[in-house]
Amino acid sequence: MSAQDTFFYEKNLEIFSHNTEPIVFGILNITPDSFFDGGKYINEKAWLKRVEQMIIEGVDVIDVGAYSTRPGALDVKEEEEVARLIPVLKSIRKEFKNVVISVDTFRSNVAVASVNEGANIINDIGGGTLDDKMFDTIIKLNVPYILMHIQGSPQTMQVNPSYNDVMKEIFSFFQKGVAYFNAQGFNKIIIDPGFGFGKSIDDNFKILSNLNYFSNLNLPIMVGLSRKSMISKILDVKKEDALIGTIILNSIALMKGAKILRVHDVKEAKQTIKLVRKLNMS
Repeated sequence: MSAQDTFFYEKNLEIFSHNTEPIVFGILNITPDSFFDGGKYINEKAWLKRVEQMIIEGVDVIDVGAYSTRPGALDVKEEEEVARLIPVLKSIRKEFKNVVISVDTFRSNVAVASVNEGANIINDIGGGTLDDKMFDTIIKLNVPYILMHIQGSPQTMQVNPSYNDVMKEIFSFFQKGVAYFNAQGFNKIIIDPGFGFGKSIDDNFKILSNLNYFSNLNLPIMVGLSRKSMISKILDVKKEDALIGTIILNSIALMKGAKILRVHDVKEAKQTIKLVRKLNMS
């Protein structure tokens, strides 16, 4: 095992240990149409500067996305997603050899291409529902996998989402996915309830209020609350002004068992973790 492989192995162990402090995934959208920062990081100078800034601020994982999953986003063909991703992954890995990279994709072929170019983690917003080959592909790749819950697809998910019991249905979804992986001897799983992905605002707040319910699965919980409409709509502010709301909800999520914060604002997330950790030690 090379020194670099050892580094990745140790970082992955940190993610799956319940004894270390929570970590931060910093968002790098290389799309023209993401809901908050679309179009900002679509040339090499911009994305490398963004990665460098996040590293300086203490990011643990860079989460790269080449397919906008905002509600109602236009579909992007697989070939286009790969064409966006590969130059970015090559560039980041060349300049920042030891940074841990996650790729945000729901396509198994994109997952394979990404890992072949140095990605360490696959973050699947579809949780296997948007590509029936994803689970088996992840098992073959043997990389940590983020199993996120979604109802519908990015194009349909916010068209009247409904549940009989949102908590039980998401928990059951996780149980089934985890059981499939475990039956194949795979256990590098992170769960994400998918705030805003086929949920009403009330659903989102019910999930957050009861987030520790998912701790029964004994897996790291990731939350993606950063600047989402569940904040901006309640506060009646623009997404650009939703940082304070993000910090507040991330604090609540940490106190209810979240292990990973996926954010646009790394420095503030690291500070949030530090303060909540101090509170928990008091």
